[in-house]
Amino acid sequence: MATAELARETFRDPAGSVRIEGDRVLREVHPEHARAALKFLQSQTAQEWVAQGRLIETHFITRENGELTLEHPRVFFPSYPWEWTPSAWIAAADLTLDLCEGLLEQGLILKDATPLNVLFRGARPVFVDVLSVEERDPASPLWLAYAQFVRTFMLPLLAYQHLGWPLATSMQRRDGYEPADLAPYLSRWQRWREPFRSLVTLPLMLEKSGGTSAQNTKARQSPEAALSVLRRNLGALRQHLRQIERRMGLDKRASRWSGYAHSADHYSADDQKLKRQFVRDALAAAHPKHVLDLGANIGIYSRIAAECGAMVVAWDTDLQATEQNWREGQRLNLDIAPLIANPARPTPAAGWRNAENLALLDRTRGRFDCVMMLGLIHHLLLSEQIPLEEIAALLREMTTSWAIVEWVPATDPRFVDLLRGREDLYGHLDEAGFTRAAETHFTVVLREALPNARILFLLQAR
Repeated sequence: MATAELARETFRDPAGSVRIEGDRVLREVHPEHARAALKFLQSQTAQEWVAQGRLIETHFITRENGELTLEHPRVFFPSYPWEWTPSAWIAAADLTLDLCEGLLEQGLILKDATPLNVLFRGARPVFVDVLSVEERDPASPLWLAYAQFVRTFMLPLLAYQHLGWPLATSMQRRDGYEPADLAPYLSRWQRWREPFRSLVTLPLMLEKSGGTSAQNTKARQSPEAALSVLRRNLGALRQHLRQIERRMGLDKRASRWSGYAHSADHYSADDQKLKRQFVRDALAAAHPKHVLDLGANIGIYSRIAAECGAMVVAWDTDLQATEQNWREGQRLNLDIAPLIANPARPTPAAGWRNAENLALLDRTRGRFDCVMMLGLIHHLLLSEQIPLEEIAALLREMTTSWAIVEWVPATDPRFVDLLRGREDLYGHLDEAGFTRAAETHFTVVLREALPNARILFLLQAR
């Protein structure tokens, strides 16, 4: 069985398993967990969330021999936390807390709480693991998934914000960070400031004193008191999350590329205007439904594609630029899913036997009818040293129908910046060479030369 097929089945959840068949997601629920699944899916909370697009839609197919089979639509382009921006992490955390709070009144609660329970449709998170819900003991004040939520959501966000640890390391941290992972890197002042005091220092002190949360799992209170404690603890997590979000909003650090669209001196106002109009014209000619924007930067062309009616997935390697793209797409309510992703160094398959999480390119093949590669080819050529023929082959592999491409000539200031004394190797590359490589896989439909000598193409797949 191919790796891509292995990744379509799950085995970790004791409540059931999932398999993907085309655009259908089928979930088998084991008999002993069917009652809780039905109670949740038929609850007012679940029905409201489905109507709001916050919970994956579910249809009941069959129930034989005590087995329950559920069908969900496939989220168009699944992504993983290690590809998300910080704001996407916060949106997924908020969704998880919202669901947990909403379940309390229904006599239910989340039994696990990790970012892997969430996927994105554009910039909108959707909760997909419907078997993560169980019946709640009305006399218990404990949310047993509290520590997991802290490990997998809160501590990675705090480590990113205060210690500079990339969120992408979550690929190697399936169950998140332990408080002991962060503590050695915090100053004495930080350790006693919130939220580190509650989420790192006090849990470590409890652990060192020999106390564990397991000692409190049998704590019993009146249903009213237990519910009050649960709400208070969820509220405290929410306050910590808002504190992280506020600090992110105050973070004005610019990356190398986050201001590129406004500082690109090799583009005049006329160049910019003509380029945007060409992209609009090309999209009007192609009428794509699903667009992949490679090297999207802050998303100027992602938004044009979304405004033209396409569902857009946008990749870029720069976190700050992708974060801007995510926030702007969310603000405008556009169907754009910005991800930290690199076509030259794509996210690998991950998990047990490399079969739990699909590789980036495996998720891409056959999904997009248009790929935009604007201002990226010279980076692939010079920084990644990818031959033109390979770039054209990858482009064809990614699109079923169309490509919108920008050729950057060897005389362009940004091309020259990247040459770094390798003129003999790359200085001869020209439009004719690009066209020869492209025409192996595509037919040129539209071509426009900008005043700055960059050239735009609309290509149709052969």
